[in-house]
Amino acid sequence: MQRWTRLGIIAGGGQLPVKLAQTCRAAGKPYYIIRLKSYADDTLSDFGGEECGIAELGKIIRVLKKEECDAIVMAGLVPRPNFSALKPDWRGAALLPKALSAARKGDGAILNVLVDTFETEGFLVIGAEEVAEDLLAPVGHLGKVEPTQDDFLDMRKAADVIRALGPFDIGQGAVVRNGFVLAIEAAEGTDQMLRRCSDLPADMKGFEPDEKQARKGVLLKRPKPGQELRVDLPTIGVETVNGAAAADLAGIAVEADAALVMDREALTKLADEYGLFIYGFQDSDFKN
Repeated sequence: MQRWTRLGIIAGGGQLPVKLAQTCRAAGKPYYIIRLKSYADDTLSDFGGEECGIAELGKIIRVLKKEECDAIVMAGLVPRPNFSALKPDWRGAALLPKALSAARKGDGAILNVLVDTFETEGFLVIGAEEVAEDLLAPVGHLGKVEPTQDDFLDMRKAADVIRALGPFDIGQGAVVRNGFVLAIEAAEGTDQMLRRCSDLPADMKGFEPDEKQARKGVLLKRPKPGQELRVDLPTIGVETVNGAAAADLAGIAVEADAALVMDREALTKLADEYGLFIYGFQDSDFKN
């Protein structure tokens, strides 16, 4: 059951905000888009709305209320800004000290400040999956390829690594091959992390000296412990599959019902072509 009358989409970069706008338009659900300047995809201008600076919080709230939005979704990529270069309006300036304090704890803490601010203004804050339910990662494998027992062992270690690093607000992804941690996602994001993995020499990837370089290892993405699940859910798309293939990985695992899968049909087809698995895991997969 829909819980809002008109949805405000606060749009950063990438295709997720575009997908949400397309879903609302196709379903006849009222929406209004706030395009974050220098971040939002150019194609979003086709959906109307208003362009606002990332620190123009007062303007964003004022416009959303004028347009009678009673709920918001924050979607898309917004790298951590250079706070000293921001040009905030009065409301953004008032929030800046709180945002700077939160930034010392991590990006998750910054998002929590924003969620609290919008809720204080009376907006219902929802997740992207509530707008487009088909984005949510299902349980089990997509496509033709299934993970092996060795893959499950790598998944378990990667999941444990992300859980253990949660208090430090480090990224949502890790790459493990034969029990060896190749990479942990930090500020650079998943795509750059996978490029780091692809550039590693064979011995650092865990290959034995005479071993044929078959696909092995897993990229796993899951929310950080204590993460606000309405914003910044782990997301994979076609480029994630390309990156995993370039890094010689066997597949990608995401937490079922706690991650987003963009362009599912194209992603699954590409994974099948590479011979990679895509798997929606549950913690029960690692109990044995």
